[in-house]
Amino acid sequence: MNLQDDDFTLFGLPRRFKLDRAALDQRWRELQAQVHPDRFAAEGAAAQRVAMQWAVRVNEAYRRLKDPLARGGYLCELAGVEVGAENNTAMPASFLMQQMEWREALDEAVGLAAVEALDRQVAAEEQHMLAELERLLDQAHDAAAAAQQVRALMFVNRFRADIDRRLEALDS
Repeated sequence: MNLQDDDFTLFGLPRRFKLDRAALDQRWRELQAQVHPDRFAAEGAAAQRVAMQWAVRVNEAYRRLKDPLARGGYLCELAGVEVGAENNTAMPASFLMQQMEWREALDEAVGLAAVEALDRQVAAEEQHMLAELERLLDQAHDAAAAAQQVRALMFVNRFRADIDRRLEALDS
């Protein structure tokens, strides 16, 4: 293992969007067992520091690989295409219209049932968008289009967080 390996190489997984979550979780547990600092307690402080670096690196890679949005962005970056969400917020007009409609629907939603219905609608669209991201990365190998899809999914993710906050307020 090398600290500089990409996350997929580190975990011994193919570099693709679609992952077997059980295999990822199992590999994470195996790597954690190998690099846990407690295993190196008898070898001194320097060995424990190196083990800690490895443990942090393994956890960072695991966090990124298990999150579909982070994994998609990471694959784009590995293909040489930055997602650039902080300075590239351009979206197709149809996507922006959908966002405005959802925001209005959330503002106008009265009661728990209406907000839950909107959440189901947005979650279904999010699943379609993730399937398209998988297609773009794993079949079309179109990192530029995938980066655009990741940016769109970031908008949806933020909106779902707004829905969650509204649901929590209604539950209180």
